[in-house]
Amino acid sequence: MPHTTNKITIMYLFFCVAFPFLCFSQSKTINYGWQYSENKTHWQTVNIPHTWNAKDAFDDEAGYRRGLGFYEKQIFVSSKEKEQIFYLKFNAVNQEATVYVNGKKITNHKGGYTAFNVEITSFLKFDAYNLIEVEVDNSHNVDIPPLDADFTFYGGIYRDVELIKVPKQHFSLKDFASDGFYVNYYNVSNEKAGVKVKVLIDNFEDKTNTHLELKIFDADGNLIREEHQGLKLKAYETKTVEVTFSEIKNPKLWSPDNPYLYKLQLTLSDKNGTVLDQKQSNLGFRWTTVDAEKGFFLNGKPIKLIGVNRHQDYKNYGNAVPIELQKGDIHLIKSMGANVIRFAHYPHSRELYKLCDELGILVWTEIPIVNKVTDSETFFEVSHTMQNEHIKQYYNYPSVVMFGYMNEIFLRLAFDRKSTEEEKESLKTITLKLANQLENLTRRLAPNHITVMACHLNEVYNETGIADLPMLLGWNLYFGWYDAQIEDLGKFLDQQHQRYPKRSMLLSEYGPGADVRIFAKTPKKFDFSTNYQAKLHQSYYKQITDRPFMTGMTAWNFADFGSEFRGDAIPHVNQKGLVQYDRTPKDIYYWYKSVLDEDAPFIHISTDNLKGLTLFEEEAFPVQIYSNQNEVNVSLNGNNLGSFKVENGVVSIDMPFKNGNNSIAVSTESISGEKTIKVNRIEAFDFKNFKRFGINLGAHFNFYDEAQNITFVPDQEYKKEWFGYKNGSAFGMTKDKNQGLPHNIKNTDAEPLFQTLLEGCAEYQLDVPEGSYNVKLYFVEPQIKSTENIYNLSEQSSESNKIERIFDVYINDTLIEKQLNLAQAYPEKYGVTLQANIQTKKGLTLKLNAIEGLPVISGILIEKID
Repeated sequence: MPHTTNKITIMYLFFCVAFPFLCFSQSKTINYGWQYSENKTHWQTVNIPHTWNAKDAFDDEAGYRRGLGFYEKQIFVSSKEKEQIFYLKFNAVNQEATVYVNGKKITNHKGGYTAFNVEITSFLKFDAYNLIEVEVDNSHNVDIPPLDADFTFYGGIYRDVELIKVPKQHFSLKDFASDGFYVNYYNVSNEKAGVKVKVLIDNFEDKTNTHLELKIFDADGNLIREEHQGLKLKAYETKTVEVTFSEIKNPKLWSPDNPYLYKLQLTLSDKNGTVLDQKQSNLGFRWTTVDAEKGFFLNGKPIKLIGVNRHQDYKNYGNAVPIELQKGDIHLIKSMGANVIRFAHYPHSRELYKLCDELGILVWTEIPIVNKVTDSETFFEVSHTMQNEHIKQYYNYPSVVMFGYMNEIFLRLAFDRKSTEEEKESLKTITLKLANQLENLTRRLAPNHITVMACHLNEVYNETGIADLPMLLGWNLYFGWYDAQIEDLGKFLDQQHQRYPKRSMLLSEYGPGADVRIFAKTPKKFDFSTNYQAKLHQSYYKQITDRPFMTGMTAWNFADFGSEFRGDAIPHVNQKGLVQYDRTPKDIYYWYKSVLDEDAPFIHISTDNLKGLTLFEEEAFPVQIYSNQNEVNVSLNGNNLGSFKVENGVVSIDMPFKNGNNSIAVSTESISGEKTIKVNRIEAFDFKNFKRFGINLGAHFNFYDEAQNITFVPDQEYKKEWFGYKNGSAFGMTKDKNQGLPHNIKNTDAEPLFQTLLEGCAEYQLDVPEGSYNVKLYFVEPQIKSTENIYNLSEQSSESNKIERIFDVYINDTLIEKQLNLAQAYPEKYGVTLQANIQTKKGLTLKLNAIEGLPVISGILIEKID
């Protein structure tokens, strides 16, 4: 890749020398020094990108501010520029923007993820400061998609704002904020390739003559084709010009393995040869097809698409993310070995598509019509405008092979318990109508691209026929998470392929939530352990690669992302990412690298997140080693454990760790690696080689609490000379649900400790030796203020706010709390800690004496006092 980057730099310098005009851009970014207010009374200075939801979408208060935000900026325009045409370009404003110049309304734009231009020349005052005002609204609006989705709709001007100055003849800026030209290819093969360019030119004065020059350069800057046309422009017209280049012989084809890019240069000059406008674009010669039996083909060769979905937000930034951080995402995705990105569920920054061109990543891009549509003329109009903007702004990127327009569009309908059957049928009809229109629009505007749509697990897509519209159908499937079991994925796909043999399919979403603070020896469905994440992804990869008819798979999601209403292990964050919200990779990221990246030998020992691992007696703990080599040799603390065959990118070994630091060394013929892990091995519950001990009650997994720097071990039934419950059961735990409470717990960041509980436990025994102990007990009321979450599909709760759960808390017959009534004391789910110092001659006995209802408790932390 560095070699490609150097070529791009050389090309840029070449153009700056050969065409000095390029070094003085017509576009000026005006991101700095805006004034922002929520009410037009109190103002603050902000820079773009900006969102007003970077903090409140993650606090303990339900909801986040959806409403109006006001932006202002003064720009000075010199009278020397009177003969120029001025535009404002907003690259994205979420979700509705009304723009004023010097107090006059000049445009309103609906839709938060595509760019829009507005010509402002006649509204400007010269040799003076001009006031730009933007009223932004991210309120729920039934006429603007997305209406509802599993991500946060951050409000604000969150992509660049540009002031564009152009001569009176220029490449059009009026065609849905496109670049004013469209690149098409013809007769592309290994032997030859042709290029056609459709150019739109705006003339803002009387008729005149201009000259259009188009040149194609190879990656080394060599001119290989050029075309010239003299143009007669009528007064105030937009002229369309089509230029066809002669075929290039033996072209270098673009692919993920060899992302070779040519350059197209467009120059518009006046009759004296003075450059008026100039633009350039990547050219990549490639062709793609899908086959219902054999999958995806690139340049006539089969290729299994393996990659990720991506949301654009980032920890502490919301969606107002500096572009260099966003580019870091694309480099991480490429480094993992992925060959495809689905930019979900909306168009992302254009700079990222350009980077996909350069790095060699195929792109699925789509507009945010998610979960539901509105039966209104305005909703249809906005949807059409979105797809026009989307296709025309992103058309020229060689990496873009798929254009989409709907995601899980019947999800809300599937969980609608209020509408009548007649209303539901009407919604199906109107949704199908819009889908047909957008499919036809996409095929017309984007020939030589593949149309796509993603569905969730529901027969309604087949019943309505909507699944037959796109060229490639994406299935968002969560077997082993929301639905059934992991192995049911392949069964479902086989059934669909048998029923619809002419339909091409891609697994467009899959994956479980995973919190790096949670690890388990026996991972279970919905426990948010990194171990279960590994189990599911590794199985899914095998099931997809074993089926030639599947075009591929895109994991949900590349990174954890904001979803304000969620109550996962980290509230307000969807944790299905392969990397964390701050882009620190989880172990599963490295596993994907082991099966996808063949460029260099690779080893990863997945122990980074096993913090505070505690083992009892002779217990071992399974550790996974990831590698793209065929075999690895493993040693523990200098003792050779043997050589192991790597299958599906992984070797799993039960490690007999000793107490203290342990060294794991892994080697192959060409590479070696070593990691150290500190383990607390407890031979007896005697507090001799440890002083603190935490138990995650009602849970089968370990949880590392960073604030207290301790790992709470899994719960167990009482074992003599150790610890455990003598009665009671884990609250809310079933075969398909092992989280307990999928809700935000206030007053704590240790949700996984409080989200699991023991219910109905009257006695809990800890056979500690004689001594003094500080004991902390953790409680939360589980049945209060439940909120339905349709994305936790296994949860169908009917909790009541009228809870009668009252109990006394004793330790060794010492009353710690009398008549504890969490529902009465706290109106919401609130993490409560009781603490006491206890001296004992033999053991600690916790008793929860019920007065009304069943007592609950979430955790115990004991510390021996010297």
